[in-house]
Amino acid sequence: MTRYAVNLSARALDWLIACRDATLKTRISRMVDALAVNPRPPGCKKLKGEEEVWRVRVGDYRILYEVRDAQLVVLVIDIANRAKAYR
Repeated sequence: MTRYAVNLSARALDWLIACRDATLKTRISRMVDALAVNPRPPGCKKLKGEEEVWRVRVGDYRILYEVRDAQLVVLVIDIANRAKAYR
């Protein structure tokens, strides 16, 4: 089974560090870790107008990430509340 490397942008890493809700932080971390095994899990959607940017939902939050199949890398671009994720 192919496993992808998961990298977090500075913005995504800052969000994880600043998150005060332990339950939410755990849920988001588990989803980010799961992207290493399956970068396109059920429920993920490709963003329109972007080459390889996808989003996955975790409650009211969205994880925006880019899949680089040639390098087997998933780059987490942003983690944000759904109201602010697409700005």
